[in-house]
Amino acid sequence: MRNSLDPAALDAAIENVHRAGVPGLFAEVRDGEQVWRGAAGVADVATGRPVTADMRHRVGSTTKTFTAAAVLQQVESGRIGLDTPIGRYLPKLVPGERGDTITVRMLINHTSGLAEYLPYAYPSLNAFPALADTGPQSLDDHRFTRFDPTELIEMGVTAPAVGAPGSTPGVYSNTNYLLLAQLLEQVTGTTAEQYITRNVIERAGLRDTELPTGPYVDGPHSQLYESWFGMIDPPRDYSVYDMSWVGPAASLISTVADLNRFYRLLLAGEIISPSSLAQMQRTVPVISQEGRTIAYGLGLHPTEAPGQATFWGHGGTVWGGGALAMTRADGERQMAVAVNLQRWNRLDSSGKPQPHPIDDALATLCRVAMYG
Repeated sequence: MRNSLDPAALDAAIENVHRAGVPGLFAEVRDGEQVWRGAAGVADVATGRPVTADMRHRVGSTTKTFTAAAVLQQVESGRIGLDTPIGRYLPKLVPGERGDTITVRMLINHTSGLAEYLPYAYPSLNAFPALADTGPQSLDDHRFTRFDPTELIEMGVTAPAVGAPGSTPGVYSNTNYLLLAQLLEQVTGTTAEQYITRNVIERAGLRDTELPTGPYVDGPHSQLYESWFGMIDPPRDYSVYDMSWVGPAASLISTVADLNRFYRLLLAGEIISPSSLAQMQRTVPVISQEGRTIAYGLGLHPTEAPGQATFWGHGGTVWGGGALAMTRADGERQMAVAVNLQRWNRLDSSGKPQPHPIDDALATLCRVAMYG
């Protein structure tokens, strides 16, 4: 059943997320030729500068769809084998038996069993996922750190495995996507950032999207407020940050309009072939960084509601910021939303994140945006 956009309902829903506690957020929702853009709240709590729907924003792991698409382009050209062991390409980074058994596909869909490197790169996060025993101190320590991706990969590869290669549920890990970036560099002779820029971002005609080289967001943008489960109070701005800690796994800067354009073209088979898209949409169970089991494909995951059409896309967070972009399988209905606060849930006495009004308000916004 087709539900056309309801601008009044969308206006109310986005305002309710702001009222629930997000300083600022903005979104674009599309249904065919009909487009709604909205914003609520402030980009800077100190000055009261308002957010606007055209702001550039750090979109976190939404980057992974771009990186996965770039790898699949190279699969189409015959330079990469989707089911070829990564050790054939990068024997020094993934040596021995694991290099022989972990395939490129396992990296893209997080079934490699390789651990997340972040708790090793950020000492105050070393106890993750035991959130109550973590702290935000090293977020400040690494604001201008220029990480070497091969050192981050080594942390993830040498850490205890989180599963056997190819076993499910997989465990979401940024180590996988830093390896994919090294794989792209190996087979294309250029950096992953340059390849993705030329063959994915520019191919899609995205004018406000980039993989940044420095710590700043150019152009109109919001501050990014990190709460780290209530341990940073009031939340602190992390909009200026060197993104080498995640690179082509989560460093992308974009706009909600560009995200919608990218996913629309991706699902239309204009970034990769329809057969590659079908591979992207083959899902396996994966445990997310929030500890939930989700269906995950090759850099894409679906959202489904009873009696409703399936949407495909990706969400992501960085320190202080985040985004979610979802597109209906036919490409006609789309939503992209960006928020400037992260990890707003405080922990209960057992160390688990408590429900927060923001959670319900955001879920309602997404529901109205996708299903009317």
